[in-house]
Amino acid sequence: MRLFCAVYPGAEPVRHLAGQVAALRVAAAAATGSGVRLADLGHLHVTVAFLGDIEAARLVDVESALGLAAECFRDGRHSSPRLSLGGGGRFGQGRLTVLWVDLRGDVEALHELAGLVRDRLRRADLPYDGKPFRPHLTVARPGDRMDLADIDADRVALDDYRGPEWPATELVLMRSRLGAGRPRYDRLAGWPL
Repeated sequence: MRLFCAVYPGAEPVRHLAGQVAALRVAAAAATGSGVRLADLGHLHVTVAFLGDIEAARLVDVESALGLAAECFRDGRHSSPRLSLGGGGRFGQGRLTVLWVDLRGDVEALHELAGLVRDRLRRADLPYDGKPFRPHLTVARPGDRMDLADIDADRVALDDYRGPEWPATELVLMRSRLGAGRPRYDRLAGWPL
């Protein structure tokens, strides 16, 4: 099973972001059938840790590790982190170029949560992507199907964007299924923050 754990924004911040994304050049390029892919707004999430392929027999270990991380996080805080979407950036180059929106607000709390999650996964001898945690929401995968100047213009437009505040209330374990078309996501478990 291909697994990741994430925090999801509420419906209102996603609707607000959708209006902003619709005005970007990546949206216009996607509408022309250029191969530019917009993120599925129903599945926008902040990946806290990507575990990759995990044997089904280890699922209980994953759930235990994530449950303990969420419990430790709750014990150290008085309320859920308050976040908002705003700012923008891009990762990768060539066909791997990704356009994303940044997070504002109590972002340090997300770093704390990611640290706890990764610590508990490590203690359980479970794999995870060890890249530095960079909280963001992917909005498009233009790859090399758009001029870099247009992608950078969208990044600049996202720099001026500020979405509504939302509470990060739950850590969610998700399974992603790759195949033809867009990945499919299945919710496996969740823990309150």
